[in-house]
Amino acid sequence: MEPSTDDVVVLVDDSGAPLGTAPRLEVHTGETPLHLAFSTYLVDDEGRLLMTRRALGKKTWPGVWTNSACGHLLPGESAVDAARRRVPGELGADPEDLRMALPDFRYRAVDASGVVENEICPVMVGRITTDIAPDPDEVAEHAWMDWATVRAIARDSPHLLSPWCVAQVSALGDELFPREAS
Repeated sequence: MEPSTDDVVVLVDDSGAPLGTAPRLEVHTGETPLHLAFSTYLVDDEGRLLMTRRALGKKTWPGVWTNSACGHLLPGESAVDAARRRVPGELGADPEDLRMALPDFRYRAVDASGVVENEICPVMVGRITTDIAPDPDEVAEHAWMDWATVRAIARDSPHLLSPWCVAQVSALGDELFPREAS
């Protein structure tokens, strides 16, 4: 029987076709099935990237620094709609000007406890133009960083970041969110 709550992940086959759902809190194990997720990279008006450190109570990669916010898609939901739904609850602010940057990103990684992340995880860039108030159950702390600094950390000290963040930062390239000419 399909879970009836909105706290599920969408299970998919290798091509990304939906197979059903599973409860989010039960799906992440040593044999996590492939499922849908999203990642966001959000900058402020000065072009600084919001980096977050995952709360210590998180099941996967607790206490690890990562991108601005991540989450899972609900059945029938696009990655952009999932980000618009989820980011305000995690960061206490709405993402603006979301743009798809890496629509086909996917990864599989195993954390120190043996829990697997196995996701098709489109990556979006966008902006945060208001103060944030992160949910402490999601975010232990945050920092605004220059993109070049984040790129250097991912390259030179990848163990300081989540594995998906390291791979995404590399794939995003030198200019995360170019400023518009004034």
